[in-house]
Amino acid sequence: KKKQRRARRSFTPEFKAEAVRLYKVGDRTLSQVAVDLDLTETALREWVKRADIDAGDGPPGALTSDERAELTQLRRENKRLQMEREILKKAAAFFAKENG
Repeated sequence: KKKQRRARRSFTPEFKAEAVRLYKVGDRTLSQVAVDLDLTETALREWVKRADIDAGDGPPGALTSDERAELTQLRRENKRLQMEREILKKAAAFFAKENG
């Protein structure tokens, strides 16, 4: 039988930090902590990896959570500015055609 897919859940940063702390204490494996907290191993592994990066222990060039958030915000802003520029270019062309 196929496993029933679980509904997507969201967790607070405090919960994630506590889950990572429980794993890092070292008396249980990642699998055991995941089962105890009713999480997938993949989710917990990702939280541990993200915590290591945020603590400066990640691979070289890895972005911290703050840097990732800033990059997302900058990309959103860049997209908006590009759209505004396109609108202004079309408006300038329209008015140049009207007046000339």
